[in-house]
Amino acid sequence: MDVTHALAAGMGGMRTAGDLVARMQMARGMRLEPAKRYVAGKLGCTVRDLSDSYAMEQIRGEKGLGRILDHSNLHPGEPNAMMAKFRIAELLGVPIRSVERFRELAGL
Repeated sequence: MDVTHALAAGMGGMRTAGDLVARMQMARGMRLEPAKRYVAGKLGCTVRDLSDSYAMEQIRGEKGLGRILDHSNLHPGEPNAMMAKFRIAELLGVPIRSVERFRELAGL
């Protein structure tokens, strides 16, 4: 977990796609390069775009995957943190425990 966190933090976490790549590494046991290719394929961008904060802010906004709000404003209709997690789970096809628990408690 230490290595996965270090690599995700090094990619910028939610500022770029580090959190998504780390999820694939932890959920599916993928190595770093295959995880990057998988995420890039799902997002419809290049592997290089995954570490570009400007490109990822646009992509994350378009796909509703959550963004860091220190340099951009949350606009009406954009997903909050929980909705972003629902969309991440759906896009990447991985279970996220908080999403599963929310569904259980809400009866969804």
